[in-house]
Amino acid sequence: MHMNKLFIFLCGSLWSAIALAEPLAYVSNEKSNTLTVIDTRIDRVVNEIAVGEKPRGAAISADGRWLYVTSKSNALAKINTQTNAIIGTVVVGDSPEGVSSSPDGKWVIVASEESNSVNFIDASTGKKVFAVKTRGENPEHAVFSPDSRLVFVSAEEADSIDVIDVQRRKQVASIKVGDRPRGIVFTPDGKQAYVTCEIVSTVYVIDVAKRAVIKPIKAGTFSNGLAVTPDGRRVFVSNGKDGTVSAIDTSTLEVIATIPVGKRPWNMAITPDGKKLYVANGRSNSVTVIDTLEMKPLVDIPVGELPWGVVISRSQSSR
Repeated sequence: MHMNKLFIFLCGSLWSAIALAEPLAYVSNEKSNTLTVIDTRIDRVVNEIAVGEKPRGAAISADGRWLYVTSKSNALAKINTQTNAIIGTVVVGDSPEGVSSSPDGKWVIVASEESNSVNFIDASTGKKVFAVKTRGENPEHAVFSPDSRLVFVSAEEADSIDVIDVQRRKQVASIKVGDRPRGIVFTPDGKQAYVTCEIVSTVYVIDVAKRAVIKPIKAGTFSNGLAVTPDGRRVFVSNGKDGTVSAIDTSTLEVIATIPVGKRPWNMAITPDGKKLYVANGRSNSVTVIDTLEMKPLVDIPVGELPWGVVISRSQSSR
């Protein structure tokens, strides 16, 4: 190959590698049985991954190497984030939904609706180790605290949050909130948790140490998904019936903005730098990208059918 052509080829390859190193957003599409991959640098779809039937919950491992996705086949798929190849599956409880990877890298957990349990999978071996039964029926989300010691669980047929002690491998408390708790997010310091309750359209702020509600905050109608900025200053709430996202100031515990998005916004994710929020719009078959500083929509990106949620990888260059 001529030297100039070789130089251009190498530069092009290097540019492609740099582009792929940007954080990627993975959108689970229930009806089209795919994951849509979005490059968050340019906000364009760069790939589509076929996964099991009716994918819902997704999580990225602590080291960023693996993506975990649930499906209707009662299995958790493990995907290599470098190659987008499915390298294995783990059988979990019936009707799995939310997935979470522990910050310490030891566990991956799956909330299973019909078996009313949270399944704990050893991240190093890929094998299910134990399951904890929940008091709430039809658990949807199970989320680790930042120190990986606790798991908060929401259930559709409940009015409380179940608390699991990871070391003791058992439920140790329930925290009373409103009807049909859905999304859960912890502040980065682990001191507070925010929980949406869909039927009462309210966000409950919880003191984690005291395991008690600090304040209920009225959000939009049918509040559902949650996301918190890396600095902990803002919490965003999707409002399913309104087609909006509410922004909460965590210092005042007040709603400070309402942002229009698509139809039936559901679960969401924020980029590692905290600058952009990606919202899955279930009935618009799109993802709305929001500028978290200006608190306004930037673009709507068409994805697959019935998008359920979004998870965003860390930049591969930082792994």
